[in-house]
Amino acid sequence: MPDKAPLAVGLDLGSAFTRCMILAMDDGRLRYLGHGEVASTGWNKSRLADQQALTSCVQAVVRRAEFEAKAVVDAIVVGIGGSGIDGHNIRGIYEFGRPRPVTIEDMAYAVERSELVRLEEDRMILQLFPQDFTLDGRSGKRYPRGSTCSRLEANVHIVTASEHEHDSIVAAVQQASYAVEETVFEPVAAAYACMSRDDRNRGAAVVDIGMHSTEVVVYDGEAVLLARSLPISADHFTRDVAVGLTVQYDDAERLKIEYGCAILGLTSDNSFIEVPSPDGRAPREAPRKQLNEILEARAEELFIHIGSELVTIRMDQKLLEGVILSGGGALLNGMCDMAERVLNCPARNALPAGILDFPDELATPAWTTAAGLAKYSARLKTKRENQRRSPGLMGMLFR
Repeated sequence: MPDKAPLAVGLDLGSAFTRCMILAMDDGRLRYLGHGEVASTGWNKSRLADQQALTSCVQAVVRRAEFEAKAVVDAIVVGIGGSGIDGHNIRGIYEFGRPRPVTIEDMAYAVERSELVRLEEDRMILQLFPQDFTLDGRSGKRYPRGSTCSRLEANVHIVTASEHEHDSIVAAVQQASYAVEETVFEPVAAAYACMSRDDRNRGAAVVDIGMHSTEVVVYDGEAVLLARSLPISADHFTRDVAVGLTVQYDDAERLKIEYGCAILGLTSDNSFIEVPSPDGRAPREAPRKQLNEILEARAEELFIHIGSELVTIRMDQKLLEGVILSGGGALLNGMCDMAERVLNCPARNALPAGILDFPDELATPAWTTAAGLAKYSARLKTKRENQRRSPGLMGMLFR
């Protein structure tokens, strides 16, 4: 491998852990070089509370990754998520004035016109994803190049974020002395790491379950039909356990990880677990079934909520590749089983793919977003993109 192979770097700014991954672009392939992980600081739930603390966190995690990779990072692709993210369907209209064949440039311009939509105060477009086109009232055209019309409409799904918070995150990374190549909605990055084109064509959704937020993105072909943040996260599971078993938060998190399951019947529910007691009192025993009943109720609520979102976009019976679970919250035993039971479709964990020398210990849903952000960085460099365009746009206009 050349000593100066270009680097592709992803930074996953989770509210529990901050993760960085460095890849080398090795003769058209991606090769793992190093990673770093530190406990996150500067966040209140999923919202940025202390910009300077985030800068220190970014410096620490990137330096760890640089030390392992034996490389120096200058630019990073940063993941954006949290409760402030929302998605909307909008339309960009291009009037030709007279009928003529549609060109790629016309399609791109119609998509760009959609960015003129009036947003609420302190909102910005994080990413935009073309769905299809309408030609003189004829809808559902995925790739209308060469077709004749006088009015071209681009149907687009936009992901919006708080402009203030987005700019504060970018500034925090820049203050750590790293340039921000791009900001990407985190489940989109996870999809980039674990989902193939065939998966998207058959219909699939990525559910990224973080500590304080859960984000969803739904694909039908190259079109993104839904991109949204949901109000249920891994933190809710832990809090439920803390209340239900009357234990402190940290003890509830440990019990959830060591003994918990999101669905009854997959573990020895008739056994007992040792539950810590406060004030130095002796530990007590509780049925493991009690713990799992608490977790099952919350997991069912989460996937019922996701199912309701799928109904709104008419994809509740069309996810042939099912849901793909990423994020640390996906590590809870039984989450895929609960997803299949509630959503009536296949479910699997999101695992990074397509990276040479990738460590086995990182092949988990917790690292999928960081890997996807690094792969996205490589894609930006390969295509020499200098402006914000989504994977869907590039796939649709330049296939």
